[in-house]
Amino acid sequence: MAGFRVAVIGASGRGNYGHGLDAVWGKRSDCELVGLADADPAGRAAAAKRLQVRRTFSDYRRMLEEIRPDIVAVCPRWTDQHHAMMMACAESGCHMYVEKPFCRTPAEADEIIRACEMRHLKVAVAHISRWSPQLRMAARLIRQGEIGELVEMRARGKEDARGGGEDLWVLGTHVLDLMRMVGGEPRQCIGSMFQNGHAVTGADIVEGNEGLGPLAGDRVDASYVFDGGVMGYFSSRRLAGGAASRFGLRVFGTRGVIQMGSGYGNPAWLLSDPTWGSAASSIRWLPISSQGIDMEETDPGRGYDGGNAAAAEDLIQCIRTDRQPICSMYEAAAAVEMVNAVFASHCAGGDRVSLPLQQRGNALAGLAR
Repeated sequence: MAGFRVAVIGASGRGNYGHGLDAVWGKRSDCELVGLADADPAGRAAAAKRLQVRRTFSDYRRMLEEIRPDIVAVCPRWTDQHHAMMMACAESGCHMYVEKPFCRTPAEADEIIRACEMRHLKVAVAHISRWSPQLRMAARLIRQGEIGELVEMRARGKEDARGGGEDLWVLGTHVLDLMRMVGGEPRQCIGSMFQNGHAVTGADIVEGNEGLGPLAGDRVDASYVFDGGVMGYFSSRRLAGGAASRFGLRVFGTRGVIQMGSGYGNPAWLLSDPTWGSAASSIRWLPISSQGIDMEETDPGRGYDGGNAAAAEDLIQCIRTDRQPICSMYEAAAAVEMVNAVFASHCAGGDRVSLPLQQRGNALAGLAR
């Protein structure tokens, strides 16, 4: 396949066009933007002008039927639309680049994956940290034993006004995905959810923002057991982040610590100190660039522009060589499962639940009844 015909699905007022998933394709010489779908007339017109797309549609299903693109950018941030959009793309035989969170439940993920596997389709999901050269270098150093034997992982959300359950979904999936990148598969989860100081009950459950489905909690605490018995922890409290956000992942080993921020192009950091930074320690943190520890950065890419460009390049190479993207539908579905495991454990009274989950829906929906 010499060139790729790319279409864009947006949803003005309902997640819009995500974090630049629409714009990356027009910058590639091997891609042609051939269609745009958005149910909102004003948003559709503005996006068409911005992207220089001539053919526009109010209904993405009609666009898929008429244009038959090779790749579709499924851009809206609102997650309630993802399942239907991706199923329609799969039925039309389109590869996809999709905004995160991937979908709302493991059941939705199962259906999407089956539909794509049947047609041998590739799906990349915009957890852009996965493509970051600096974070990939950090993960390589961990695998090579730079910080010794892996002991535990600690992650926090951004802890702004979305702190708690919403933070777990909207930003937590980034760091949950990083946990898997470092620690392998989670096998068990214990989760607790709180609202105004009390354990979340059915009376606290509401429809989450951005189409997230049943949701509650201004505080969430979760622990996971990963392959080999390594423990991982995620916590988020509303408005606890402050100006210097703790959003990211710290990985602790027997000989040191690696700090991994979320995003594309930001340095990771190494503390080669088995005391993990005790008051008596004089060891300083060293940056990890794409080239290694305390080495000059030679990769200029930063932020969403750099991350989307790397994801698009990877997806195209995957289509051409028949391999899975660095952040594939399988990786993204696992993050969805980790979120839903917190809900399932809380609804089971804080009991430990095993992954993969037996309950494939959102457990909070049953608690709300």
